[in-house]
Amino acid sequence: MVNTIDSLLLQKMFLAGAKSLESKKEWINELNVFPVPDGDTGTNMTMTIMSAAGEVVKLQQPEMPELCKAISSGSLRGARGNSGVILSQLLRGFTKAVKESEEIDIDLMATACEKAVESAYKAVMKPKEGTILTVAKGISLKARALADEGCDNMQVFIEELIKEGDLVLSQTPELLPVLKQAGVVDSGGQGLMEAIRGAYDAFMGKEIDYSLDDKSKGSSESSTTVSKEADIKYGYCTEFIIMLNKNFNIKQEMDFKAYLESIGDSIVVVADDNIVKVHVHTDDPGMAIQKGLFFGQLSNIKIDNMRLENLEKIHKEEAKVEEALKAQAAESNNEVSEPVPAEKKPYGFVAVSVGAGLDEIFGSLGVDTIISGGQTMNPSTEDIVNAIKGVNADTVFVLPNNKNIILAANQAQYLVEDKTVVVIPTKTIAQGITAIINFVPDLSVEDNTDAMTEEIGHVKTGEVTYAVRDTVIDDKEIRQGDFMGIGDSGILAVGADMDKVVNDMVAEMVDDDTELISIYYGEDVTEEDAARVADAIKEQYSGCDVEVQMGGQPIYYYIISAE
Repeated sequence: MVNTIDSLLLQKMFLAGAKSLESKKEWINELNVFPVPDGDTGTNMTMTIMSAAGEVVKLQQPEMPELCKAISSGSLRGARGNSGVILSQLLRGFTKAVKESEEIDIDLMATACEKAVESAYKAVMKPKEGTILTVAKGISLKARALADEGCDNMQVFIEELIKEGDLVLSQTPELLPVLKQAGVVDSGGQGLMEAIRGAYDAFMGKEIDYSLDDKSKGSSESSTTVSKEADIKYGYCTEFIIMLNKNFNIKQEMDFKAYLESIGDSIVVVADDNIVKVHVHTDDPGMAIQKGLFFGQLSNIKIDNMRLENLEKIHKEEAKVEEALKAQAAESNNEVSEPVPAEKKPYGFVAVSVGAGLDEIFGSLGVDTIISGGQTMNPSTEDIVNAIKGVNADTVFVLPNNKNIILAANQAQYLVEDKTVVVIPTKTIAQGITAIINFVPDLSVEDNTDAMTEEIGHVKTGEVTYAVRDTVIDDKEIRQGDFMGIGDSGILAVGADMDKVVNDMVAEMVDDDTELISIYYGEDVTEEDAARVADAIKEQYSGCDVEVQMGGQPIYYYIISAE
């Protein structure tokens, strides 16, 4: 009978838990209350835990401190969305409690569960019961009770924790009426239980494939450096440019990346107006090229057999290029000088955005770095950290522009040590635009933070999308395919007529204090349709200024703000 867990067993349990969660991610996505086409709890939790799994799987015979560091650091940096951040904090608290021990017994396991819950609750400004937090707390309380009662069988201990977790999960609809009305349990809590179940399977010795493919690890490697032949997994470095013959929206881009990840690694897909730059390491360049042809004509095709490359020759060629650049610089300047970095600024901005029009708006308002993401794909903590580090400023303001990204931004704030980072808690694109408009360079960091935070509180936002399933929310019956107007605190309008849904939604947002209505139309809305909607709003609210701009955002036909 195994009554303790050493580092090798914990490694297997963690990897099995990660793979179990990954296998159920689509089902967990479907548990999201709002029937929007971008439900992403399962995806966010999976990408978070797989970020850590990618570090853990590399370890050979790890000691407990090394293993715990990989789990904690990997999940912290890879955390995406609120559910992913909470999961990373649960793992952080757990590993902090056990990292100095050679083995985990039942009492230490109970303590680790308590520390996990404590860490997760601290990460959330306003913890809400009926969520993953409640499930984790229920498991923690049961663990402590069992330990205090003298439970001395680890198998029984874990089985009882799973029973308790399932029980608490089943009760989440009673704690959150919106779950009960939608007929689902909390998706984050379900994700946690799937991970624990997978870990239990490994504890029981179930045969599990612990290997992770590059798709599972969520590889974002973009380096084109040639490695030694022994380190090369895929033989051909394949690059080409697609000259688009149709719109290339964010969903197509994500699907294309996913396909490339299924046949290779070192994926880079950069879309810019009418072209897409592609880079992939694969054993079958033809498959990548054939997929690219679906989107348009190809040019600049380049395929290198990396296994035949001589690393020394590459270095020599790089040296020749460097010497040529130096010679060119000397010829024009009579001396060779190092590149002059951009002058450091007192303030800089990072914003999360998606859509060419919205990106352009943020850029014109002074945002230094735009992270592509939002409802359709939440950026990770590490994505935000890297963006912050790329801004040459003493103080960097971060605009998450989505309530599901704020926790990851807050986590990034504490990982950057060489500059001041301020997260303005913008929950929508409209709030982000208002925040930066109200930035005054002559004011102090504190005064700007206060002013921007105050102003975003005056912004009401509505977003129009479509329903992917039948459900009932806020006493509104929703059918698959219906248009939905989603406001800051729930569903504002539902129906089969988009224009009517837009008008009904705006009617719920506008009050006597409203002065400005801003309309940002998405990639699936024509300029003519947007103009028609705007004209109707102008006629209805003649006392308000109405602005219309192309946002280019996917999935959401309109983003409309009233302030």
